[in-house]
Amino acid sequence: MENHLELHKEVRGKIETIRSRDGRYHADAYLFVIDTVEAVLLEIARMRHISGSELCGGLRALATTRFGPMAKEVLNFWGVRSTEDFGNIVFNLVDAGLLLKTEHDRIEDFIDVYDFGEVFERNYFEA
Repeated sequence: MENHLELHKEVRGKIETIRSRDGRYHADAYLFVIDTVEAVLLEIARMRHISGSELCGGLRALATTRFGPMAKEVLNFWGVRSTEDFGNIVFNLVDAGLLLKTEHDRIEDFIDVYDFGEVFERNYFEA
């Protein structure tokens, strides 16, 4: 348990360092992306690279599950208004050594993957 607490402190410290350089996103947005990476890896049941679109799908699913009809409002409160914001968070986490990327990963992989209004409002309420 002690190792887990130390790891948690280290992650929080790195996120605060990121936020001192790039204050656009709430610390919880970074933790949410890390949680989603773990959830997607558990779902696919093996360690492998996750593409930007796969991660965006996982982020959408987890946000909908955790926050229901308030998902868009929670994400917006954290400064996340588009899938490109998720990409910025991911690449900030990569730069901090909290996530890994391949030479093929690009920030452009996160641009316009889906529209927040459509997936978190219209599709949610039409389902």
